[in-house]
Amino acid sequence: MERVVYDRMAELDERHWWYRARREVLAALIARRIPLPPDARILEIGCGTGHNLAMLKRFGRVDAVEIDGAARAIASKRLGHAVMDAPLPGLPGVADRAYDLIACLDVIEHIDRDREALAGVAGKLRPGGRVLITVPAFPWMWSAHDDVNHHKRRYTRATLSILVGEAGLKLEMLSWFNSLLFPLAAAARLAGRATGREDSDDKLPPRPVNALFETLFGLERYAIGRLPFPPGVSLVAIASASAS
Repeated sequence: MERVVYDRMAELDERHWWYRARREVLAALIARRIPLPPDARILEIGCGTGHNLAMLKRFGRVDAVEIDGAARAIASKRLGHAVMDAPLPGLPGVADRAYDLIACLDVIEHIDRDREALAGVAGKLRPGGRVLITVPAFPWMWSAHDDVNHHKRRYTRATLSILVGEAGLKLEMLSWFNSLLFPLAAAARLAGRATGREDSDDKLPPRPVNALFETLFGLERYAIGRLPFPPGVSLVAIASASAS
């Protein structure tokens, strides 16, 4: 990602509606659909500035990986111990078959060799462990946001499902999310493309709008993992490692 993306993340990850609501939606999904032991070991790969780490700590002992040095320093302070510098697909220095849950939250779309990357993640799971994956959905929604964030692709349900299987994982759940705001997001992307006035759409909106969007997106925590969702801006998957 470009330096400005990390800087904006550090500035906004505690205030912006997208970060705040997504954390609560994903926390609800983990609690609902991922069985974890009381002493669960959890790893977040590509943790950025560490904005998900406190949420993940609700479920166990957390380690993290981030290759950007400035973001890694911020995340290490938040985590309370050093975040690892271990690039995909090899994840050098990360213990094999050690984690009950690995979170790859908007990460694999940045990787050229996404199948090899996810296979590398699979090798770090304990038998029966789970990986939680989120990615941007719908290739036709490509915009300046994807360019600035150095995305390699956006996914469909089919392409993400195939990727999970090719990485040697068993798909347990696949769903769209950020669905309530999807019509607005899709309209904004199409309008920007038609007018040539696209932007990276990561600015903090006015306070009332920020609060409204957080509320609407956050409502999904009550249904995620329970009910099928209509098309959304993102996809979320849960996959498991072989129990052997």
